[in-house]
Amino acid sequence: MTLEIDVAAPMALQSAVSWPAVLAGAAVAGATSLVFLALGTGLGLAVTPPWASAHSAAAFTLYGGLWLIVTQWAASGVGGYVAGRLRTRWTGVHTHEVFFRDTAHGFLSWAVATVGVSVLALSMAGLGATAAGPEMAVRRDVDVMFHRAGVTAAQVSPAERGEAERILLAVGAAAPPVGDRAALADLVASGGVPAAEAQRRADVAIITARERAEAARKAAAGTAIFTAIAMLIGAFIASVTAALGGRLRDEHP
Repeated sequence: MTLEIDVAAPMALQSAVSWPAVLAGAAVAGATSLVFLALGTGLGLAVTPPWASAHSAAAFTLYGGLWLIVTQWAASGVGGYVAGRLRTRWTGVHTHEVFFRDTAHGFLSWAVATVGVSVLALSMAGLGATAAGPEMAVRRDVDVMFHRAGVTAAQVSPAERGEAERILLAVGAAAPPVGDRAALADLVASGGVPAAEAQRRADVAIITARERAEAARKAAAGTAIFTAIAMLIGAFIASVTAALGGRLRDEHP
């Protein structure tokens, strides 16, 4: 191991962080993440349909989580390498310190890119967030409940449909109140469906709504776990590739 000393450049006046390199690496990582996100969306790996069944939601979560790991691996690797390769060469710094600073530059580029992409994603989600998915699924269930020979579900009064949709949207993992269950059956029966059949349809709709809510909760939990794993992998890859880029930069001054 060697120790390089440059008496002409006082270390106290030099910053240990090359922010242009960090920002450049973060920009590359962020752009790469967006490319992979668009590709994943096109392949159906980035969005889980809110009306998906428990089995399909679990499959979407698994494939989407693996795609997220691949995205973080590629984006962080490229961004970290760029940050390490573009940083200014340090003189008068021990090789161990150079290695640490290079990995820190990769980590910083990953952190900046992660924060930037997260803010963008949250902004887009806030602008486009609606309950269209769950509401479409509930409306389909309501159509099935109210359907009877010679009469379409669209002919049911808006008040009855609204009340039925409210009950189904409120159904969670816990059993709904007995009053809501009976009210839903009465609404279906008021449309001309026999009482026994109305109760059966109401029970089926409630069970379906509960399964859908449980599948959504499991998908959210699985996505959060995969996200954390992917981010840890991304931080590690960015640090390693930044050290590699810095070493290559120093070999060819």
